[in-house]
Amino acid sequence: MLPVLQALQRLPEQTNLSAKYHPTSGYHYLLPDQPPPQNMFQEMQSHPLQEARETNVWYPFDGLGEWSLAKFLKLDWFKTREQLQFELKDELFFYMQQLPGHGPKWQSTKLKLKGYKNEQPIHLIWRDGLEVTKQLFANPVYANHMCYDPHRIYQGQERQFGEFWMSNDAWEIQDQLPKGATIIPIIAASDKTPVTRHTGGLEMHPLFLMIGNIQANVHMKATLYAWQCTAFMPIPTFIVNSDFQTLLRLHLWHKCMDLVCSNLKVTAHVGKYMVDPSARLRYCFTPLISHIADLPKQLMIACLLCNHIDPWDLIIFLREAKKLHLSGVHLPFWRNWRFCNPAKFLTPEILHTLHKFFFDHVLKWIKQVMGHELAIRFKNHHKCTGVCHFSGGVSHINQMTGQEHHDIQHTIVPMLWGMASPGFIHTVHAMIDFIYLAQNPLHTKSSITSMIQALQDFHDHKQAIIDTQAQKGKGGTKDNFFIPKLELMQSFACAIFNVGSLLQWTADISEHLLITHCKHPFERMSCQRDFILQIARILDREETIRLFDLYTLLSSSMSTPDQDPLINTIIIEDEEIASTETDSTLAWVSNVNPAAQLHLQGPRPVHNHFLKGIILDNAWIAFNVTVKADCSHLNASQLQSLYNLPDFMHALHLYATRNSCTLPDPDHVSFNTWLKFRIQLHSAFHTCRIMPSQQIHAEPPSSNFPRVDGDNDMTLPDVALYCSTGSYVAQIRAIFQPILPRGSHVQLPERLSQVLVYIQHFDFIVPGPEPSMGMWMPGRVIRRGSIIPLTDVTHVVEIILVYQGPLGKDINSGNSLEVFDNYFLNNFADKELYHSLSVISEN
Repeated sequence: MLPVLQALQRLPEQTNLSAKYHPTSGYHYLLPDQPPPQNMFQEMQSHPLQEARETNVWYPFDGLGEWSLAKFLKLDWFKTREQLQFELKDELFFYMQQLPGHGPKWQSTKLKLKGYKNEQPIHLIWRDGLEVTKQLFANPVYANHMCYDPHRIYQGQERQFGEFWMSNDAWEIQDQLPKGATIIPIIAASDKTPVTRHTGGLEMHPLFLMIGNIQANVHMKATLYAWQCTAFMPIPTFIVNSDFQTLLRLHLWHKCMDLVCSNLKVTAHVGKYMVDPSARLRYCFTPLISHIADLPKQLMIACLLCNHIDPWDLIIFLREAKKLHLSGVHLPFWRNWRFCNPAKFLTPEILHTLHKFFFDHVLKWIKQVMGHELAIRFKNHHKCTGVCHFSGGVSHINQMTGQEHHDIQHTIVPMLWGMASPGFIHTVHAMIDFIYLAQNPLHTKSSITSMIQALQDFHDHKQAIIDTQAQKGKGGTKDNFFIPKLELMQSFACAIFNVGSLLQWTADISEHLLITHCKHPFERMSCQRDFILQIARILDREETIRLFDLYTLLSSSMSTPDQDPLINTIIIEDEEIASTETDSTLAWVSNVNPAAQLHLQGPRPVHNHFLKGIILDNAWIAFNVTVKADCSHLNASQLQSLYNLPDFMHALHLYATRNSCTLPDPDHVSFNTWLKFRIQLHSAFHTCRIMPSQQIHAEPPSSNFPRVDGDNDMTLPDVALYCSTGSYVAQIRAIFQPILPRGSHVQLPERLSQVLVYIQHFDFIVPGPEPSMGMWMPGRVIRRGSIIPLTDVTHVVEIILVYQGPLGKDINSGNSLEVFDNYFLNNFADKELYHSLSVISEN
């Protein structure tokens, strides 16, 4: 039983999907006179000491406490004070060597560039890239998250482009391989980072490898160990003229990459039999499909060949290379790697090409136009759950995290209203459109066309930026857009057709890996004589500890004699994928040994409200309120006073009348109220995947959120929602449920006994989006409200006020949603909503 392809996982009503698999891909084999293939954990079970581990899974350690002490996690040992079996460190290290599952061995190789001296010896710390690939490919943890076959998915007549397997390159590579061959796409990532903190800190180039068979929603999480650190490449200082320093380092880097990946290159040519997570033998080939890096590193990797100059005559060769804007490396590591083309495997990178471009250029243009008013608007922007509120503005920030880039992009377009010209706003809006469309996890030809058009709109209107003199350089105002990152955006559409969605190749992951996977071993050491050897040993032991931890958890689970949890759990297919936050290791262990998952660390799984929440008939949306209400048994007068809703009972009577219900005597009806609820949707792109729930507040008026209306009352600005009844925008004011006294002989009608919400309506000022903003403009009609069932809510949306020039001093983040009546419906609030509103606008 194989897992259902992620691209085909859809809700039942989506019947317009069709798929075509490559006809000669992904066979599995049984070789005569060979033992049955074994995946990684079956090999661990066949360890010579497995018989002893049938009674003590921690053998050769005496138990869990002693094993915890061996890992230098002493708390469990202090609970029992067991007598240790080892007294010396050498005995402990000997015990560690008896554990199963060591993983590919780390080693150190001393390198030298002939004819050039360096200040310190050059040591490459590495392990074989092919062995790392085999371990990842045989790991049963990923069995339900693997793909082996190129395929084409069609939605109606439009082909979809998502993961690599849905791209043109996957199909073309498979066409050139022997019948039945399986592609193991190699994905690499590297960057320079300091690995020590002491004086004269050591810098290295860590190399990470991952296989493209693992689904993107798993390998895009750094904490799931789908990425494996494979090498630490040195950055030495050569005793040469400074002009040659960079060139020699580039030569060395490519030489190190060549050594680490040599067996991968051989396998890409001739193939190799490997065992997959389901313990099936496959004939595999290993093409490099992506090397994730920023622009300077991509230039270092590309290093186009120069054949008419002797490369060893460095002075002449370097001079000619500079004329051609080449790096000067004539033997790149990828030169003899089959299917390897730097024009394709150097995939466009979201973090540096888009988000850093926005920060380095677009945001600076906006600061030039808006000045201090930009900081004021960000300070006074209403606060949203889960979104960074820039209480100090954004003008002073010199460095941001990726999440902060996202949060500014969410709101920057409506912030421009009233301060920038329509042409300037249109230009910024087009660039944000392009950034959002480029990050789609699933593309069609239509969405790619829209992305191309957004970039063209930017170029068509960019003169507005020059007209405002917002484009600045070192020499003052610039009248051109010679920006390399802007030029790279022209390649996005072609790259999506070739290698799939660009979101899966973002450097966010590698940037995080540099922190979580690289520096820990080096921080324990000082630069002593055997420093490099000690690092290699530490890396080996950490890998052994991680694998043995998982092995003991699985082996200690209860299983029947005829049922091996290590094999049978890999065919359990979840009907619902919680989200991109799902930890594949945690999910696998939870099927085998639910109690053991408490000992694992990983991303917090998304709570699935579709299991026990309030669900619509079509199971498209789920809601959740707490079992215990925040306020119980309020009478109508108390509720009206608490929430400042003088027309509450009138609205309730109208609701009952619309639904042909009879409202009991108000003196016998009381109300439970909640301060918040959660709404959970399926992804607009992968509709079988559940997105994290969103929290909506509806708290009573508070002095923390003042609003001055006609009656000088104080009201909390609640989150605006897009509701299904009449398809309007509304603001939630109260969440309540009518109840009758215990023992009452009267029964509330079904439409009255459910959870209800009191809302205040908005209406659209114009029939379509405002041209330069591309946003709908809802406005308050009246302050009176109405009541609808909670289940009529379909989306959470964000509204941002329509600024009319500079803000007054009486406006703040607490009342900015209350003192105005006209707003923009922010379609950039999140990518899911952006996609949904784009579809609505097109229709």
